[in-house]
Amino acid sequence: MDAFSLLKADHQKVAQLFEQLESASGQSKLRVFEQIKTELELHAEIEEKVFYPALEEPEETHELTLEAYEEHAVVKQLLRELGRARTANEEWQAKAKVLQENVEHHVEEEENELFPKAEAALGEEEIERLGERLEMAKTRKQRGPAAKKSAASKKSSGTAKKAAGGTKKRATKAAKKSGGTKKSAGTKKASKSASESSSARAAKRAPDRKSRTKSKKR
Repeated sequence: MDAFSLLKADHQKVAQLFEQLESASGQSKLRVFEQIKTELELHAEIEEKVFYPALEEPEETHELTLEAYEEHAVVKQLLRELGRARTANEEWQAKAKVLQENVEHHVEEEENELFPKAEAALGEEEIERLGERLEMAKTRKQRGPAAKKSAASKKSSGTAKKAAGGTKKRATKAAKKSGGTKKSAGTKKASKSASESSSARAAKRAPDRKSRTKSKKR
């Protein structure tokens, strides 16, 4: 996909999200806005890192590119302000409309003025290469949060397994200790029983010896 096709597809996606924003109500507006914010931030980042730097040098596109940077700055500021809201009140909706108008103006200027001049200044091959680079940058950025989430999940799972292993080890140790205590108690009981048995036998033999002694004296 060439650079223009990729960027136009992004523009179309955001336009559809703004339509959803207009028809949504209550908290649904904030949820749709979060999608718009994500798409615009990603789009702006790959344009500023890949697309615009290639257009700054050619004279035909220099001024329009600098203007595009400034328009991005305005959009980012509006996104930050809108992102802090917890309810989509009238003031918020008015500001969201300003955001939409700024984005629509920026898109119109890019597609109708900057892109044709960029096509003439860069040539077909360079535009294809820029498209590949834009796509790669977008993919990396999209994978970033998912990779972090996966790493955090694995770390949490490892911690849980480690904790479970430690608990099991302590339980085994406690069980062994308990078994040793029972064994000791059993040994003491057996020893006491043997001692009592021995005393009983000794007591039984004592009268017999006394009887034999009396018989011998007679």
